[in-house]
Amino acid sequence: MTVWVTGGNGFIGRNLIRLLADQGRAVHGIGHGLIDDAECARLGLRNWVNGEIEAANLDILAKLSGLPTAIFHLAGGSSVGLSIAQPLEDFSRTVVGTARLLEWLRRSVPDCRLVVASSAAVYGAHHDGPISEDAETLPVSPYGHHKLMMEELCRSFAVSYGLRSAVVRLFSVYGRGLRKQLLWDIGLRLARGERTLTLGGTGAELRDWVHVRDAARLLATIADRPQPDVFYVMNGGSSAGTTVAEVTAMLVRNWDGNIAVRFSGQGRSGDPFSLVADAARLRALPFNFETSLSDGMADAVAWLKGQPA
Repeated sequence: MTVWVTGGNGFIGRNLIRLLADQGRAVHGIGHGLIDDAECARLGLRNWVNGEIEAANLDILAKLSGLPTAIFHLAGGSSVGLSIAQPLEDFSRTVVGTARLLEWLRRSVPDCRLVVASSAAVYGAHHDGPISEDAETLPVSPYGHHKLMMEELCRSFAVSYGLRSAVVRLFSVYGRGLRKQLLWDIGLRLARGERTLTLGGTGAELRDWVHVRDAARLLATIADRPQPDVFYVMNGGSSAGTTVAEVTAMLVRNWDGNIAVRFSGQGRSGDPFSLVADAARLRALPFNFETSLSDGMADAVAWLKGQPA
């Protein structure tokens, strides 16, 4: 099987490439950033095109690798904060890039299987308890709006042209290599010697934490399973809600220090209080998460400790 990974130089993309290569698949990638031959060999990546998701670059990759059997589409914006600061850039990477990929598929390889990494940010901030795939989508950031637009493009090409796509709404993915968000920010502060941390919010906010290895396994599993409909949406979360305070406590325990943590009680505008998946569809695949939060957090902290302050 010849598979492509768009956005393969990102946090999830690198983990997915390594997993697919270990499964014996011929993996090729496209996205932003240079990956030299030695790094390609380490990842298990046979060919890499550094550039935008557009027809000319997709044609180049096709000449190098042959036409793909499946594409894992991870390219696009990856930060709520950056989407707020640079909404046009986020729109271009997420929405325009997806439109170009779908049009290329329509013309070049309409039978290719497409697995798309979306985000729980499409649900917005108004849900309480586990969120099903049929729940109302009311995103509150450009990032969430653009991910929802991306999903609708996939739905449109499925309905109009029969292009099969499976959308996975990933929840709070974490692990080695993630240089942003809560764990990274706390790790940098601890590495600088801070021993009293004041964090935003109340600490009672609930998140559904998914280790990056499990996220990669889920994407690969979906590509291997029969798809019930030409367009299909699935949550990429475990249904296990853990508070920010509990996750922070795990982190500081693994850091091995006398660290005090306080919460300001002031959250960011529009930040969801609860973002936890209803995982019924995921369990029906079937799929089980292998990395516990305690083990995953210990591994993430070991990596964080090795990063320069």
